[in-house]
Amino acid sequence: MCGIAGYINTDNRPVRSTDQIIRMLNVQKHRGPDDSGVRLFSLLSASSAEVSCLTPESVDGNFEGVLGFNRLSILDLSMNGHQPMVSPDNNVIIALNGEIYNAFDFRKELQDWGYKFRSVTDTEIVLALYLKHGFERMLELLNGMFALIVIDLRSRELYIARDRFGIKPLYYVLNDRLLAFSSELKSFAFLEDFSFVLNSEKLDEFLLFRSNINGTLLSGIELLEPGNYLIYKAGHKVVKRQYFDVNSYCRSNRSGSLDSFSDELREWLDRSVRSQLVSDVKLGCQLSGGIDSSLVTWLANSNTEKGRLESVSIVFKNKLFSEESYIDRVTETLGIKSHKFLLDNKYYLDNIEKATWHLESPLNHPNTVAIYKLSQCARDHVTVLLSGEGADEVFGGYKRFYDIQYPFSVKRLLIELNRNLNRPSELFRYCFDNRQRAIMSNAYMTPYLAGRLKRGFSRERALSDRLVLYDTLSGSRFDKQVKYEMSSFLPDLLIRQDKMSMAHSIENRVPFLDNEVVKGAFSIPEEFLMMRKSPHGRNSEKYLLKKIAAATFGDDFAFRDKMGFGIPVKEFFSDEKFREYMNNQVLPGIRHRGLFSYKVVSGWFENIKTLKYTEMEALWIVISFEIWAAIYLDKCYVNSYT
Repeated sequence: MCGIAGYINTDNRPVRSTDQIIRMLNVQKHRGPDDSGVRLFSLLSASSAEVSCLTPESVDGNFEGVLGFNRLSILDLSMNGHQPMVSPDNNVIIALNGEIYNAFDFRKELQDWGYKFRSVTDTEIVLALYLKHGFERMLELLNGMFALIVIDLRSRELYIARDRFGIKPLYYVLNDRLLAFSSELKSFAFLEDFSFVLNSEKLDEFLLFRSNINGTLLSGIELLEPGNYLIYKAGHKVVKRQYFDVNSYCRSNRSGSLDSFSDELREWLDRSVRSQLVSDVKLGCQLSGGIDSSLVTWLANSNTEKGRLESVSIVFKNKLFSEESYIDRVTETLGIKSHKFLLDNKYYLDNIEKATWHLESPLNHPNTVAIYKLSQCARDHVTVLLSGEGADEVFGGYKRFYDIQYPFSVKRLLIELNRNLNRPSELFRYCFDNRQRAIMSNAYMTPYLAGRLKRGFSRERALSDRLVLYDTLSGSRFDKQVKYEMSSFLPDLLIRQDKMSMAHSIENRVPFLDNEVVKGAFSIPEEFLMMRKSPHGRNSEKYLLKKIAAATFGDDFAFRDKMGFGIPVKEFFSDEKFREYMNNQVLPGIRHRGLFSYKVVSGWFENIKTLKYTEMEALWIVISFEIWAAIYLDKCYVNSYT
């Protein structure tokens, strides 16, 4: 887990100083505090040179590009793992942020081919794979999480890639003068003649969904899509290519019993967790008490020497939001050491701006601050954490998967009608359209409320990119929803997990997103995942996962109602210190910025205790946006948060 930053002047201007790249690296030093490296390169002259990453210096020579790296040492803690890493002949340069879990499967093959390794790192294996197979074949072979840069001075090409599910982020800026790239977009603040400006075209989508599909709210800054890479060749335009498509998965018609598929799934998960336990630093589990993180903790414990595994968890005083009893059930059943950290009002307010600075976007999920604290406290105990992210999206774990397939029950229609009481016509505009119903299923705000908040709000504009995405998806209604969630909702959750853990130099791994686990999930018959009237007498999402969990933790643990990772937002908002913060900073900012209705927002806040759930969600979105805008759009963050 590390941080990448760099750029190449596509108009061939030479880099005259290392001041810019050092600033770009220093602002994300938290991603890699153990080591840093800077390498100048030229595609035109096919040359490169390493320079100091400590103090800025002038550059002699015609290098039109520079690559920087901050390292968090996980494998081979020696300087042999230093990055950017170069090939034995100095002709190929690589920088890799992430972990490749199947890397060492290729080591002997590469040695037999003639490659002589100088380190025991996955990065060098990826470098050797590139030398043997080329870029796209190398990507196809990798099972893991990564954002990576490869510079080939022989072919005068620069490659930029992101893993197939979007576990690791990679941003880029492309204009007629340069191509810049970074693990965190805040590094772009140090680019010459570049400033952060709101992309207002993305605001309507953000209001409804709290995020933008593989995009940012800042003009000129793009987020490279999962499963894609950029290629730049000296003298040519930048080209984007897709090396992985979620539509490559097709639900199989394999026959088998519930028990046989359960056994297979357990084996896939066990193999994935086992591969992700490889580490030269201490490792633990992020345990929420839910099904997914509990399964990961169980399997990790089964493959770890007794007494070595530890778990970290967030708890609340308010029992309505705390799953502490389930956390205790897991740790007591497994006999592992548990670290529980209380999230209270004071911590929430004291750190909401810091978490926003690290996330680089509005805190779309209120529990983001909880993950920030979890990672901060975990750093005292471990350096690597395994989490349960991805299970709900891949295995159909949300209730909305049922609502998509069986939308016309009286109960469901009444729920949706209640959400759209002020404008019932909005409901009927999308309720009878499978595509729009699927997309709106993970919206956090109704179009009516968005229209009240923002003058000129357009539902069509908000849905346009998502409709384009949905129309590319194949399979049954269930499979389309799985692929839609994996392509839209999941990358946003993964970036949150990455940014909050890396804020405290913690590597977070996600075993449910192992290549073989995801592929295997699509080989399981749909009825074994979404089971109507299961043997436990109720509808059950991700039934097979719950069945596996029940065998260890009991039916009452596995088949309880899904709680999610909620936090007592009303309680936090009602705190006197938070009210002071709102009245002195947030509400005046909303009024001055003029993007949202100050009257509506201030009225909601004054009546916080009587707000409907939908209004509370909408209020959070606007508040979190204003906190972000004050930090990023008002340009006060560089000195305030580094």
